[in-house]
Amino acid sequence: MDIINDLQDLRYLNWSKVRHSSGTAGTLLKAEETSKQGKNYYKLSRFDSVTGKFGYEAVNEIIVDRLLTALDIPHLSYSLIHARIVIDNVEYETYLNKSLDYKKRGEKKSSFETFYNVNKMPKESPMDFAIRYGWADYIYQMFIVDFLILNRDRHGANIEVLKGEEGSVRLAPLFDHGLSLIYDEANPAKLNKNDFLADSKVMDFIGRGYTLENLTLIPKDKMIVLPSQKDKIIKSLFKGLEGILSDVYIEKIGDMISERWSFYEVLRNKK
Repeated sequence: MDIINDLQDLRYLNWSKVRHSSGTAGTLLKAEETSKQGKNYYKLSRFDSVTGKFGYEAVNEIIVDRLLTALDIPHLSYSLIHARIVIDNVEYETYLNKSLDYKKRGEKKSSFETFYNVNKMPKESPMDFAIRYGWADYIYQMFIVDFLILNRDRHGANIEVLKGEEGSVRLAPLFDHGLSLIYDEANPAKLNKNDFLADSKVMDFIGRGYTLENLTLIPKDKMIVLPSQKDKIIKSLFKGLEGILSDVYIEKIGDMISERWSFYEVLRNKK
């Protein structure tokens, strides 16, 4: 179950902006604990300490998690939990994310940016570096995902390199998609098709700074075919979110994914 609506008592968690570990990158408040299953990581949506209001980035993680499952793209899985928490000695009720540590035993993590800066060749771009390490397909899939959801936050720490004890290296499954879709839109009802397809400047360590331009970096034979049941898949993304997101947000997020999905397929067929 990826949504827990029953109110959970998580007031014991200690929230911090310090990046603790894998799967909790970014500037949102985070916490961690160790359980029988291993390390659990928690992440809140944007929090305004003045008004006590939370954003809905945590809900975005569930939507994108479900989308990537439907597209069969490896990614970090999240749970959405209705919880009672304490921040700076004040109690709040909100929805938050929970994820498990994706490192294998003995692995150590490094941001892609750090790994690149240490191991790059002279004048080698992050894209060329990724190709040299055999990570091209991963990056191409990441470009496609980030276009579909208009991810604004694929900075150099939101891609991680996992290093094994015997010298092996691999990229962590895709994670941290909260700052995507229409997370920063106060009045979603006004959005239209042109807004959904707009390609605003994004923070991407690998790429050209725009999700559409990043698609042009993908060879034609690497542009994956999206599933044929687009409408059914998009509808399934919002199961159980009624009452957590307003109807207008659900409608507009669905419209945005649909428009960008269709645009991608047109581009793929033309390229």
